[in-house]
Amino acid sequence: MAHVKKGDTVVVLSGKDKGKSGKVLQVWPDRERALVERVNLVKHFERKSQQAPAGGIVEREGSLALSKLALMCPRCQKPSRVGWLVSEGGDKQRICRRCKSTV
Repeated sequence: MAHVKKGDTVVVLSGKDKGKSGKVLQVWPDRERALVERVNLVKHFERKSQQAPAGGIVEREGSLALSKLALMCPRCQKPSRVGWLVSEGGDKQRICRRCKSTV
């Protein structure tokens, strides 16, 4: 199970976008990659179509390795590692390793 889910706010730990943060748009756990909003922008050529009548070169997000992302804790507002807490009922919760709050 990936430590990052869709909708989480994450911080990039390394690479050309180091220090940038954004919301996770999509996660591919089998490929260990994620798409983060306004991070790792790449130029892509789009052909003219009815959806894009202008066509041309557009910028879109490229995927990042999950190992380069750290979850931003909503309580302490710092990038932190993710831990797991299994309750007696059997449900699994993610916790911040820094402040021990549930994420």
